[in-house]
Amino acid sequence: MDKSWMYKSRLSQEYEHGVEEFLKFAFDNASQDGMIVCPCIKCVNIHWRTREAVLEHLICDGILQGYTCWFFHGERVPSHTTNISTTVTDASILNSHNITPQVRKDGMDELLRDAFNMHQVDQETSGPNICNTDVEVNVGDGTDRGVDDEPSPEAAKFYKLLIEMNEKLYEGSKHSRLYFCIRLFHLKCMCGMTGKGLDLLIEFLKEFFPSAAIPRSSHDSKKVIKDLGLGYDKIHSCPNDCMLYWDLNEHQQSCHVCGHSRWVSNDPKQSLDDDGDIVNKRPAKVLRYFPLIPRLQRIFMSSKTAADMVWHVTGRSNDGCLRHLAIAEAWKSFDARYPDFCFEPRENVRAWSFFRWI
Repeated sequence: MDKSWMYKSRLSQEYEHGVEEFLKFAFDNASQDGMIVCPCIKCVNIHWRTREAVLEHLICDGILQGYTCWFFHGERVPSHTTNISTTVTDASILNSHNITPQVRKDGMDELLRDAFNMHQVDQETSGPNICNTDVEVNVGDGTDRGVDDEPSPEAAKFYKLLIEMNEKLYEGSKHSRLYFCIRLFHLKCMCGMTGKGLDLLIEFLKEFFPSAAIPRSSHDSKKVIKDLGLGYDKIHSCPNDCMLYWDLNEHQQSCHVCGHSRWVSNDPKQSLDDDGDIVNKRPAKVLRYFPLIPRLQRIFMSSKTAADMVWHVTGRSNDGCLRHLAIAEAWKSFDARYPDFCFEPRENVRAWSFFRWI
């Protein structure tokens, strides 16, 4: 399919005709309740819009540059595997746990596919239901495994979440236990609830819905969703943002800039040891850090997403416009200074090597 119109002027006939062709393709392949995700430069495939709204956005604002593979709108990524992929049948996983496959209505199948680089290989299947099809799961440790072998840690996490995804919250529910836990923490985040507040909400729900498979506490809810890779590391910080108690400064007890204590003020209600020190010290401030390396590893687990990591070398438009930092003079100067480093096209993660020492 010709996509050159995406780089034409929004006032040209080619662009207008291309938008019409795109809308026809998208609504034929990825429409839900008469809407699709809008690929304009403002919505960036996040917000669902009607046909008229998407048309208006694409004409007035323009389409997202670089979105040449319309995978959000029904276009299939070419089927090719890497040496770390393992073909499994998820129906057998569900059967082994006496779970009847159901067509999911809560989007959890797409979430698992994104989280574990899992792609359908049945070209005749157009729907997103992974519960009734054989799927290629790009999880593993790089070795060749048979279906009967012990699963890799990543595959085991996927199997566990697949079971949670197919466990109904209660009899007759359209949503799963996994979906409930994710929405619960989304509510906590949006409303600024404390952990205690979330526990009280869970107790309230369990009191009125005793038969529902609601986790007993926020801690149990975290256990359900932790394998999605939503975890973080806690790093103590100076309350005045002077420093982090990390790396060489991990065991310092006070800030070497302002002298502020690493811990909150002494509270007489807290238990003390024989020396009069607080037994359970509470940090004055905590930074929650989302590690980058596991996320990069997950991206490079599949050739389908790994290809996007070298787009700035293989797929960008060389029309003179600054569409990526690789076109900037600073990037080119860095390449000229360190040719061995720039030889690897996956250098678009170079920012990590900079931020590591900031």
